[in-house]
Amino acid sequence: MDREQKEKLRKKEINKLDRIFKSLPDDRKKLVEGLKQQAAFMVATLAELQEILDNDGAVDLFEQGEQRMLREHPAAKTYNAMIRNYVAVCKQLFDLLPEDKSKDAADELMAFVKKARK
Repeated sequence: MDREQKEKLRKKEINKLDRIFKSLPDDRKKLVEGLKQQAAFMVATLAELQEILDNDGAVDLFEQGEQRMLREHPAAKTYNAMIRNYVAVCKQLFDLLPEDKSKDAADELMAFVKKARK
């Protein structure tokens, strides 16, 4: 994934989050701005990591001198840590929504997580 594709994905996520949070009062909008930026960055980065794992696989052959062994691909470690952080950021965002919008946003998050696991 090149930089331009990643930026497009990030902007698409920001637009989606802007629509979800447009009805928030101004004081809450200021609170969610940083979280939206972080979530959008993570969505784009997770997509990039997924692409790497699709191409290279989740297991990597590690060689050091004469020693050779299979290990978890470094991108898999990063992906696993980032997906946990993404879920935490989304939970923080959704907790700021009114109850009915929060359920819709949580459903979107679950759809993303299920897609990522495939």
